[in-house]
Amino acid sequence: MSTDLASLLGTQETAALEFKREATDRNAIRKAICALANDLTGQGGGDLLIGVDDKGRPVGGIDTSDAALLKITEYRDQGLILDRPSMVATAGVYQGEPVIRVRVNASHTPPVRFENVVYVRPGPTTRRANRDDERVLSERRRSFEVPFDVRPATGSTLGDLDLDLFRTEYLRQAVAPSVLEENHRSTEQQLASLRLADLDGTPTVLGLLLVGVDPTSRIAGAYVQFVRYEGTDVGGSVLDEQELRLNVINAAERLETLIKGHLRTRLVEVSGFREESRPNYPFEALREVCMNALMHRNYESSNAPVRIAWFDDRIEVTNPGGPFGQVRADNFDRVNDYRNPSLAAAMKSLGYVNQFGRGIGRIRASLDRNGNPSPDFLVDDASWTVTVRSAS
Repeated sequence: MSTDLASLLGTQETAALEFKREATDRNAIRKAICALANDLTGQGGGDLLIGVDDKGRPVGGIDTSDAALLKITEYRDQGLILDRPSMVATAGVYQGEPVIRVRVNASHTPPVRFENVVYVRPGPTTRRANRDDERVLSERRRSFEVPFDVRPATGSTLGDLDLDLFRTEYLRQAVAPSVLEENHRSTEQQLASLRLADLDGTPTVLGLLLVGVDPTSRIAGAYVQFVRYEGTDVGGSVLDEQELRLNVINAAERLETLIKGHLRTRLVEVSGFREESRPNYPFEALREVCMNALMHRNYESSNAPVRIAWFDDRIEVTNPGGPFGQVRADNFDRVNDYRNPSLAAAMKSLGYVNQFGRGIGRIRASLDRNGNPSPDFLVDDASWTVTVRSAS
């Protein structure tokens, strides 16, 4: 038997609970939905009970059929309430009588408006928002507009994180030893402090990318596709093909082994009778290209992987996601911006990138020292491709 809503929600109207005798006044219901979605008091939304008078007494005889519930949800979906909040209408029991319960979740895009008017519930009454109310709601909206990499990964749990890797690798490399010695917080608190999880223990996108057991279980494009072709085009035989469905820490380790395994050396005359062995590609340049691809790629709306195509004469590294923020195709080598700012900061702490804004310069300098041609950059709205050519 379902729990009586009177004992669950209370018998008096509050900022998060509103009563309506009946569902005939559609606009009153819309205003209530709008006000609960705006969640001025920060309670996560609230409930509207239809079939209860303003004294907290059930009126009885309320229609709770599927058709009646559908009509309530249609009030939200007719284009009069914008942005449309998340809500669920269900049949319930209040002090033994049937009622309709409308659960309205707090909007992440406040202020929500009904017919272009903002409604709020600062207490047990719904009213039009004043200027200060709208300012609070607008500021809250901006607070929700956090970068994708630190948003909670809905549906994930701490079981999706490799906590041993977090303790033995991430903390050791990214956090100063003196801080660790003084830090007596729990693992959950440490994860939240480093933005790898939220305060409720849900891993963030950042947490899954850095120490996730399998980031692709929640972020479909979070992997690297490596193909080594024979010859100079994709028509050649495939000599090696791998998919690295790994977090950034493990992917970096695997990429180092993979890249070094395919490098070849040559003898270069440096002066007189002296020669030295040099690789056909400088490892430092390839590391920088690959790590920058992982750091800057679009994880939010692309399921494509980072692709590394290795030919006899060149290596092409492509990542989904075109220029971001201030960066454009004509200034990418001079201007910096970060699609994934927390991931960028973490990768710098881990030593995978050395200094913000110098990646392209470091790649060019490393190639020049090794005798390779300058890299080519192909930048469009959807992707970046860096082509590094072999030293002769």
